Parts: sequence; C-alpha cells; structure tokens
Amino acid sequence: MRKHNVICMAIIGACLFLLVGFNDQTKKVHNPNLLSIAHRGASGLAPENTRAAFQKAVELRADYLEFDVHLSKDGELIIMHDDKIDRTTNGSGYIKDMTLEELKTLDAGGAFGEEFLGEPIMTLNELLEEFYSQIGLLIELKNPKSYPGMEEKVVSLLMGYDDLSSIIIQSFDVDSMRKIHTILPEIEVAILVHPSESLLSAKKLDELTSFASYINFNVSFLSKKMVDNIHERDSKVLVWSKKDKRMVSKAQKVGVDGIISDFSIWPTEEPIYLVQE
Repeated sequence: MRKHNVICMAIIGACLFLLVGFNDQTKKVHNPNLLSIAHRGASGLAPENTRAAFQKAVELRADYLEFDVHLSKDGELIIMHDDKIDRTTNGSGYIKDMTLEELKTLDAGGAFGEEFLGEPIMTLNELLEEFYSQIGLLIELKNPKSYPGMEEKVVSLLMGYDDLSSIIIQSFDVDSMRKIHTILPEIEVAILVHPSESLLSAKKLDELTSFASYINFNVSFLSKKMVDNIHERDSKVLVWSKKDKRMVSKAQKVGVDGIISDFSIWPTEEPIYLVQE
C-alpha cells in the first residue's frame, strides 16, 4: 500500500512538473497570430531606418519592416523618421532643403556605433529594390501635407511591382490615406491614431474602416472593446508604445493583430520592447 502511494505521488508530481514547465514555456513562445513589425528596422540593434537595421530585421525573421518617408528638395523619397537630419546623421538641416546628392554625403550610422560608420541614407526606391521580395513593408508617410505630390510619387514607384499584397502604407493624415486608396485601391492603407483621439466613435470607425485595412494605436490608449469594434468592421489593429514590457501583455490581451517593435521578434528569454512614434 505504501509503495502504491509512493508511485501515485511520483506520478502526480511528474504531471505537475510537466504542467508547470509547459505553462512557463508557453509564456516565452512568440504568438504566431501576431505580426512582428520591425520599427525603423531592428532599430534597437542597428541605426534606425538604415540598410543595416533593415537587414538585421530580415535576419531576425520579422514579418514587416516599418519605416518613414519624406521628400528631398529634388523630389526624392527619403527614408528617415525626423524632418531634420540632425538627430540621426552627422549633418544639420531639413530634408526638404537638401538634394539627394547632398543627403548621400551624410553618415547615418556613426552616431549609433563605430561599426556602423559610413552607413548611408536610403531612398524608398533603393529599399524596394533590395528588400521587396524578402519581407513585408509598412511605409509611413510623414507630414504629407508638407510634401505636395508625395502620394503620387509613392504610388508611381509601387506600380512598378506586380504584387502589392505585402505592402501597407500608413499615416496620421486621414486625407492622405484616403487619397492613396483612391488612386491605388489594391494596396492596403492604415490610419495612425493620435493618443488624444483614441476614443473613436462608431461613426468615425465606419468612416475609417470603409477604406483603411488597419487602424493603428498607441497600445496604452487602446481597449479590447475598440479592437473588437474594428475587427467587426473587417479591419485590423497594429500597436506601438513606449519602452515598457508590460505593454506587450496588454497588446496580447486586447487581441491586436501585430506589434511594432525595435527588436522585431519576440525573444525567447527577454520581453519584447516597444517604442513611441
């Protein structure tokens, strides 16, 4: 009898151990239902919005590259987050006041680390030529009202590619995204929602989801009800936030479709970190 009890207890203990171990492991596994989007490339590991950051994101098997586009003085589509070059390069001034030739003389990597010295600024055309067939692309148009004709230039470039199913264009500018949808309806567009405007009414959701495939939020200002309301309208939700590992848990709980992050993957041991736009 005693032997029987010992055996039973051993079996129960083993089952509990396996159960706890299994539950612990599931917390560390990347959710395959969430898109992993590399914010400005894998910008936690390489200088943002550069070839090095985009290549690192591909190596880490991100689903999409996220990056920002401005227009240069001579009308070239330039990949950079800020409208000025001061923060991320060794130069100073506004992108709109510089030609592509001038921008190409700048170092966009040295400020991140010596190993990236000489990393050049990229154009949208260069990025498409190199990465179009390797990974999805989430293109953010920055301040399109400041760049008349930006939408047409982006569309003209993209029309040179047969399959646009892995490309999304996003902006905070609703009119710009509506324009993109009108001139190139086969490409998906996304609306970025300012935190101060996160409580979207049913009427506003109907308006936005009538043409936008994605409605994207800072996750700190997002509720499950809002996500459900967007899903009911057959659109999806991507999120970003400040660097706070707790935000990942919230993003998963409210049921979003993807997370935009500096690291572009869900590491097995460390939590993912997010960044603010």
